Amino acid sequence: MVTLEEVSQLLYGAGKEVPGWQGTQDELIALAENVFPGKAFCVVKQWILIDLTVTPAEKEKLTGLGLLPATLFAHEIVLDSQSRFQPSMWVRSNFGVSSSPYMFETNKTVYLLLGPGLRKEASIGAAFSMKAG
Repeated sequence: MVTLEEVSQLLYGAGKEVPGWQGTQDELIALAENVFPGKAFCVVKQWILIDLTVTPAEKEKLTGLGLLPATLFAHEIVLDSQSRFQPSMWVRSNFGVSSSPYMFETNKTVYLLLGPGLRKEASIGAAFSMKAG
């Protein structure tokens, strides 16, 4: 069972600072459109890259499905290319499929990491306990 303390630490506790994209939003979008043409994107700020603590068996299962043991949480959406999310909302992604210093890709969306963020570890239960609605 996930505790309130675990979720609180994940959202507001300390983590390793990560720089993210330092250029303009338009430059980051252009880069993403070049690397992932036609793929939906979501520009986010105040983001947390979450490395999931998994067992070797869970890691093997995820890897076998082409997934990373990682997800992304962002306190603030800046722009969603498909208008699924409104600016200033928060978002938590599904499992990642690829990651780079400025982008976190899932099966359906590339999250563009604008400005500084954090990298943290959390259990699958804590990371996926946050649901909209």
